[in-house]
Amino acid sequence: MSVTLREKAAMLLPRILTRLVAAALSLSAIGTAAAADVAFPPADRQIDYQLGGAYKPADGVGIVVRDRLAAPAAGKYNVCYVNAFQTQPSEASWWLKTHPDLLARKNGTHIVDPDWPDEYLLDTSSAKKRDALLAIVGPWIDRCAKDGFNAIEPDNLDSWTRSQSILSRDGNIAFATQLAERAHANGLAIAQKNASDLAPIGRSRIGFDFAVAEECQVWSECEDYIAIYGARVYEIEYADTRKDANGKPVEPTDVYKAACAARGGKISIIYRDRALKPAGSPGYVYKAC
Repeated sequence: MSVTLREKAAMLLPRILTRLVAAALSLSAIGTAAAADVAFPPADRQIDYQLGGAYKPADGVGIVVRDRLAAPAAGKYNVCYVNAFQTQPSEASWWLKTHPDLLARKNGTHIVDPDWPDEYLLDTSSAKKRDALLAIVGPWIDRCAKDGFNAIEPDNLDSWTRSQSILSRDGNIAFATQLAERAHANGLAIAQKNASDLAPIGRSRIGFDFAVAEECQVWSECEDYIAIYGARVYEIEYADTRKDANGKPVEPTDVYKAACAARGGKISIIYRDRALKPAGSPGYVYKAC
């Protein structure tokens, strides 16, 4: 009996679909396994935030955050800081010289963070530019893994709020998702940093595993993070805080004490000098509850 091409296609189609489904499930399983292999930071350990320079952590510290160019702390859970949405002050001239097209601009002028005028905003406005940024930031993440870090902290997720409407929430979400995928592919956990309004989708959609929350007591954001990440929220309050979110004068020690009273039994909370100076330096401040 002769079989037409149409009949052959009809017979082969179920087999093709079955194989495609099996392949999709296999890829899904690989992704799930990769995420499962990531070691999350311990929820019950004290953190130290050492971006101003590396130094020996105090007794009781189990988690250390250091700049991506620093070495991890021996015997600790190490988080690699990556300024993934803005330029580092020391690297601003390199970006301007080699990748000016990847810096957000308005009316021909590059946009800077108003609080950090030597930090230019990276341009996450299109898929093409996000891919180009990943070609730069991705290897930084790879190096964090190679150097022995356990996680990354990509800073300035909320850069779109300072972009004079040039950048968008969705563009930053898309780039953050790419960063999470790169981190997990390297066996690294990844922190949500900033943009507490994104916490509800931080884990489920973007892929964040924990949160580093600067001044969440001041901005009344701590519970937003805790609702998603539980005890894996690591809070930093600063010794030079002088106003709350409404502009009301405050004493920084009062802010820290209020944070400890509210959540000290649930998450790691520390009190640091704004410059995050190394221990022994003039102006160094470190307390924990």
